[in-house]
Amino acid sequence: MFRPFAFVIAALLSLAAQATPPAPGVPAAAVSSPLVALQAASAGSGDSSERPAPHAWTAPAAPAGLPGASMSAMDGVMGQLHAVGAETGQVASQLMTTAFGLIGVPYRMGGNSAETGFDCSGFVRYVYAHTLGLVLPRRAHEQAKATIPIAREELQPGDLVFFNTMRRAFSHVGVYLGDGKFVHAPRKGDSVKISDMNERYWAQRFNGARRVEATRLP
Repeated sequence: MFRPFAFVIAALLSLAAQATPPAPGVPAAAVSSPLVALQAASAGSGDSSERPAPHAWTAPAAPAGLPGASMSAMDGVMGQLHAVGAETGQVASQLMTTAFGLIGVPYRMGGNSAETGFDCSGFVRYVYAHTLGLVLPRRAHEQAKATIPIAREELQPGDLVFFNTMRRAFSHVGVYLGDGKFVHAPRKGDSVKISDMNERYWAQRFNGARRVEATRLP
């Protein structure tokens, strides 16, 4: 059976290899459009004026720096995301839009800004805050504790995936995209990118999956 999302991920991975990461200091676009249910669930958890105003979901722009031919192909891939939005659910589509817009932002330890860079948990926190107005804890192990454990086979786009990369549980986190892929801020000298959970390094260090629910957040 044809899976549109698998097609999109495969195309993005191919094109990402040809892309030149955006220059540091250039903010990436972030789309925010929470569902009514999530707005209601988090309505009392802070000043609503700080949350992005909802609007219609749109596919993300192609990453900057792609050659002409790749830009044309990427435009076609982004068009596929409209169909993916209906298949994966509105919230997941919005999370993917924000995350894709940050691909190429450099890694920075302790970073939580598209302008200056992200570490892994800062990236995840930014994606959820700027997409849904939900504020996750700052550190990866705290994010694992504040979210709902799920089995690997239950993973859906937008869920969190955790890895043991520093000889301690839940020391790395990313946002699951589907088809075994996730987007994350890996390490110093690297940038936000898509990786495959089935690659040996990540498969050996997989620590668990979590689902974010507004009612569970502090």
